Order: sequence, then C-alpha cells, then structure tokens
Amino acid sequence: MARVSVVVLISGRGSNMASLLAAAAANELSSARIVAVIANRPDAAGLRTAAAHGVPTAVVDHRQFAGRDEFDRALREAIDAFAPDLVLLAGFMRILGESFVRHYHGRLLNIHPSLLPSFPGLHTHRRALAEGVRIHGCTVHFVTPDLDHGPVVAQAAVPVLDDDDEITLAARVLAQEHRIYPLAVRWFAEGRLRVEDGRVRLATAQASDAALIAPQTDAARVGAS
Repeated sequence: MARVSVVVLISGRGSNMASLLAAAAANELSSARIVAVIANRPDAAGLRTAAAHGVPTAVVDHRQFAGRDEFDRALREAIDAFAPDLVLLAGFMRILGESFVRHYHGRLLNIHPSLLPSFPGLHTHRRALAEGVRIHGCTVHFVTPDLDHGPVVAQAAVPVLDDDDEITLAARVLAQEHRIYPLAVRWFAEGRLRVEDGRVRLATAQASDAALIAPQTDAARVGAS
C-alpha cells in the first residue's frame, strides 16, 4: 500500500512539524511520509530542522507578493510540485483565501491552540486566562474557508491552574499538540477519517483510539490514588 505523501507549512520554529518528524522517525506514521516543508519566511528556524532530517524545503515569502491572491497562487504551485495527498498547517501564520482552501478540500489539516469553537484566532491562551476558563487545550481540524471552524478531528484538554500565566499554559497545551497532531495524521493516512454532516467520524475505531485526550494533573492523580 502506497504511503500518503504530506507537505507541512510553517512560519517559524515549527515545533509541531518537529513532532511529526519525530513520529515518522519512530515509525509511528508508517502510512505517511513527509515529502516537503514549506515556509512563508526564509528565516523560519524549522527549515533547518527539516533539512537536518533530510526533508526537502522551500520558501514562498509572502512579502514578495502584492496581495494574498498572488501569494496563495505561488504557494499552491510550490505545494503541488510535491503532489501531496495531505497538507498540514503547523504554526503557519497566514490566513489563506477561499480558493486556496477549496483546492485542498478534505486534505488540509490545521492544529489550533484552543478547544474550538472556543477562542478562534490569535492570543488564545491570554484570552482563556482572561475569561477564567478551567479547561483549555488544542484542536486538530479540517480547514474550511471559515477561519478555525472546520470539522474537528481530535482535541486534547488540559487544566488551567490558578498560578498559570500565558507561558505556562501555552507550554502545557503545546505538549498535547505534539501528541494529537501525529495521531490525526496517522488516522488520515490509514483512511480512517470521514466527514459526515460536518462532523468527523473515525472508521474502525479501536479501544485505544481517543479523539479527546484529557491528561490528569499530578494533583488529580494523587487525589485519585
């Protein structure tokens, strides 16, 4: 069975991209292979990480284009040169136009640092703290023209602690991002994801499959023991 080819889009250090590369190296993505990493910034640190893993890289600098449509066309050409089955947004800090998104309908995933539909957009950890929520987290979803509102594939929840600030909360959420993004990619590559009536269904689900991961805090583990 041919493996699903994956292109990853980044803007900075690409920590989620690195977690995907690590999962691939550990043979946890046996049905998928990352064929390229593309950045919209030539100084994106993740490009060096990808190159160190032997993954081809490319840059489509958004600052070189007059507008979003021109950038989207150039980016699409760069992606399609690798003929991917799946495109992943991994800290890609550009809003993509409707035509671009529709071109990759059903094969474009994003990871967002909140439990969507709560806190779409930017500054999610700051907003979660300001609202006083007790549960926060991250979401893998299919990308649609509506920003951060595509069908949800998987989520991970974390507690918001009384002494949290943006840095500590972001770190706790990021650790879960690194868990669920490779999981979602594996499900896609195995052909187990389908969208029905705007909702994602996991075909041939197993007892070990969890679309919601809710790790306990150390305090909760002690209390339960």
